Amino acid sequence: MTAIATTCCIAGGGPAGMMAGFLLARAGVEVVVLEKHADFLRDFRGDTIHPSTLEVMHELGLLDALLKLPHNDARELVGKVGDQTLHLADFSHLPTRCKFIAFMPQWDFLDFLAGRAGRYKTFKLIMQGIATGLIEEGGRVVGVRAMTTEGPLDIRAKLVVAADGRRSDLRTAAGLKVDNLGAPMDVLWFRLSRTATDPDNTGGYIRAGHVFVTLNRGDYWQCAFVIPKGSVETLRAKGVAAIREVIAGIVPFMADRVGELASFDDLKLLTVAVDRMPLWHRPGLLCIGDAAHAMSPIGGVGINLAIQDAVATANLLAKPLRDGTVSDDDVARVQKRREFPTRVTQWIQITMQNRIISPVLAGRGTIQLPGALKLFNRFPFLRRIPARLIGMGVRPEHARTPDVFAS
Repeated sequence: MTAIATTCCIAGGGPAGMMAGFLLARAGVEVVVLEKHADFLRDFRGDTIHPSTLEVMHELGLLDALLKLPHNDARELVGKVGDQTLHLADFSHLPTRCKFIAFMPQWDFLDFLAGRAGRYKTFKLIMQGIATGLIEEGGRVVGVRAMTTEGPLDIRAKLVVAADGRRSDLRTAAGLKVDNLGAPMDVLWFRLSRTATDPDNTGGYIRAGHVFVTLNRGDYWQCAFVIPKGSVETLRAKGVAAIREVIAGIVPFMADRVGELASFDDLKLLTVAVDRMPLWHRPGLLCIGDAAHAMSPIGGVGINLAIQDAVATANLLAKPLRDGTVSDDDVARVQKRREFPTRVTQWIQITMQNRIISPVLAGRGTIQLPGALKLFNRFPFLRRIPARLIGMGVRPEHARTPDVFAS
């Protein structure tokens, strides 16, 4: 058994873990990040980098470099409800430097953060490092047990941050409770090619019984086919041809390429969960991102909530960690800061699930654009409201940590 010591050990190299690791290392805190995979290349991860996150990147002086990576800008959100077009959100009036959502493959964003963090001597990233358990002494978490390519590794740390996703192993090991808030749907993810004559906009399509979302990734569409919770085996029994027929009916311009879905193996299931921990921490341990609160894919805000958690964690804990004075009360302040925006966002998502998604998937009647939503088409200024909620969220965080290595 090999053992090392650090100030903060972060389990999980997703958006929350990488951003927290980068910000803490930049502020002079010794950090070890464990990422269980050999790279960040997972095709079916969220791609949205919202204006609130882009604003943080601007505050860190990294925005221009980030936007040199391949991406597409979405300056408004437009969908089809039945046969009617809905102009839902207009980001052009946001009080941010970037008035758009950047659609960028998440692996590019994570590689970017890892590369920037790697410039700091206080940062260590262990790829293929799997957190297998917690080290506890006297009821306090004092480190992480991990398996690496070089064998078992004990990492002693003043603080362990669980950023290991909605199925967090460390959360389970810590015996922390999570409340399931419910989700009526799952999602099938897949790719379809994109041609020069296709529309540019990322969009959503709602028909009786079906919700379909297309994300513009340049030369292909990342597609999300929303299905009733637990219905995947029924659909599998019907075969992929039934899926192809539905897609062609919902999005006619894709009818000429649905044959690219050769079998059900070309579709990847995302099991949707909406949950939240009543308590995000224990002595020596803090959960952030999906480990603390799994979000619905509605609005694509989960990544940005996770990043906001990471920014708040660094803002509140960098100095006490660096000074060796971090206390349980310091750690608890992260939940106190981030719980309210999490609750509000999940309430909005659950309301939309219950009032829109569930009835649509149940196929109740002909889908028509509700009168309240027609107002968004008639009065453009109303589109600023969902733009603010989606683009910035509730209580957006700003990077307050210093770069202690800056000359």
